[in-house]
Amino acid sequence: MQKGKIQSHKFESTALKDNPLGDPFIRDVLVYTPAGYSSTEQAGYTAVFYLAGYGGTGIMMLNADPFSENMAQRMDRLVSESKCSPMIIVLVDGFTRFGGNQYINSEATGMYEDYIVKELIPFIRREYNVANCAIMGHSSGGYGSLVLGMRHPDVFQALADHSGDSAFEYCYLPDFPKALEVFRKAGGPAKWFESFWSKPDKYQNRDDLVALNILGMAAHYSPNPKSPLSVDLPFDLDTGEMRQDVWNRWLASDPVRMLEDQKYCENLKRLKLVYIDCGTRDEYNMQWGCRMVHAKLARGGVPHYYEEHSGGHRKIDHRYDVSLAKISGALGGQDGST
Repeated sequence: MQKGKIQSHKFESTALKDNPLGDPFIRDVLVYTPAGYSSTEQAGYTAVFYLAGYGGTGIMMLNADPFSENMAQRMDRLVSESKCSPMIIVLVDGFTRFGGNQYINSEATGMYEDYIVKELIPFIRREYNVANCAIMGHSSGGYGSLVLGMRHPDVFQALADHSGDSAFEYCYLPDFPKALEVFRKAGGPAKWFESFWSKPDKYQNRDDLVALNILGMAAHYSPNPKSPLSVDLPFDLDTGEMRQDVWNRWLASDPVRMLEDQKYCENLKRLKLVYIDCGTRDEYNMQWGCRMVHAKLARGGVPHYYEEHSGGHRKIDHRYDVSLAKISGALGGQDGST
C-alpha cells in the first residue's frame, strides 16, 4: 500500500490575532497529501477540511491507536482499495480555552469562521493543487461543517456532518442542571473556569467537562463582552430559571431553526453533496436533531444523503469510510469530474 505524506505549516492568522481568550493566533495546519500527489497536475485535487468535535483538535486525527486507523492510514487504505480518489485532507486546529469550537465567529472566542473561510482555505489553495473544497466533521465539527456549508456555498462544494449539534433543546438542555450545580459549588462560572484550568488532570470530574461544554456553547451562541467571561448563560445562576431572551439567541443558531429560512436551503442546493449521519444510540440525543435536519432538508427540496447507524456518539471514525467515499464520488477524481 502506498502511503501519503503529512506536511505541517505554521499559519499566522489575522482573524484570530487579539482574540478575547488570548488563544494562539499562530496555528499548526496539518495537511495530508495522497501518494503520487503532483503540484503541477492540471486536474487538481479535492481538499477536505476536517473539523474536530468539542474537546478535540485536528492533530488528534493522526494519533496512534492500536485498535483503529488514523485519518492518514484511512485515506491510504481507501485510495488503495479504489473506494476513494486521491484527496487532500486539511486538519484544522480550532481549540480554545472554552474547550473546543463551533467554528463560527464569536466575540467571546474569536473569528474562527473568518479564519477558515477567508484565511485558511485561500492559503491551502495557494500552497496546494486544489480543484474544489469539501468540509466535514463530527459533533461540533459536524455542526460547523453544516453551518459553514449553509453559509458559504461559493466556497464549499460538499459537506459531511457526522452527529452534528442540532435540536438544541434535546442535546443541551439535559446538561443545564449539571452545569448549574458545578458553577454553584465553585462560587460562579468565572471562579470555576479559573480553577478548572489550574488542575493538572482535567478529566477528574465528568461534570466539569459538562460545565465547560455549556460555557463553550454560550460563548458561541450568546457572547456578550460586557458579561463575566464574555458570555450570557441561558439560565439564572441562582434559581435555574430559563432566561428566554438568551435561550432564543441559542435557538437562532440551531440548524433545525436555521433551515426554516429558505435561503439556506437554496444555498445547500448549490452543493454537490450534503451528507448527514448519526447513531441511533447517541448519548447526547443527536439522532433527533439529525432526523429533524433531514426532514427540513427534504421539505426544502435539498438533495442529500442521510443514514442512521447502530452506534453512539463516540468511536464513529469508521463512518468516515462512507462520507469520504461519498465526497469523492460527488466531486469526482482529480479532474473534478463525476
